[in-house]
Order: sequence, then structure tokens, then C-alpha cells
Amino acid sequence: QVQVVESGGGLVQPGGSLRLSCAASGSILSINSMGWYRQAPGKQRELVASITSGDTTYYAESVKGRFTISRDNAKNTGHLQMNSLKPEDTALYYCKCNARRSALRTPADYWGQGTQVTVSS
Repeated sequence: QVQVVESGGGLVQPGGSLRLSCAASGSILSINSMGWYRQAPGKQRELVASITSGDTTYYAESVKGRFTISRDNAKNTGHLQMNSLKPEDTALYYCKCNARRSALRTPADYWGQGTQVTVSS
């Protein structure tokens, strides 16, 4: 099995910064992509940023220029650096890893439990 754990959330004032971390462990051959999603109360889960194994990145328009996604392939970890945070960034942030467990298995998506980010004065 594959476990995904997020950390780094918390309460921060508007304009502040947080760095989220995502750690994948278990029976992993390779991770194709990592993505950060968020879900605010009463809203649908949305993709915030993603990164492929070749370091191709995607950012939602709402976070471009403020968030930076990165990954360490050797450690099966990823990070989301969030700067200039706004109250509208408040949400539960999830990490999703598309991972292959063996050469014979189809890659699958694995989700963490989420880490809360609250931006408020």
C-alpha cells in the first residue's frame, strides 16, 4: 500500500507564508506526478498546483506568482511554498500522488488526509 501524509498547515495572517510538505511512503516504484488540491467549506475540491516527474508544473490562475510547487524524486516528497497568502486561500489542502507500485501495475492515485490552512487576521 501507499501512504500519503501532508504537513505544514496552520494559521497565518494575510500576506504571510506557509510551506506545505507531502511525503509518500510504502511500496512505491515511482511517482509520476504530485498535485496539491484544496477544498474550502461549501466548495468543490480544486487543483491548485501539480508537478510531473519531469518537473513540468501547472498552477491555477488564482495562485500563479504566489505559490511554488517542487518535489524530491529520491525522497518521494513534495512541497508547496505559499507566499502572499490571502483569506480566500483558506481551505483544507490535500496532496495527491499518482504512483506506480510495480512494473506490472497500472499507476494509481493516492490521497492524503489533508492539512488545514487558515489565512486570517
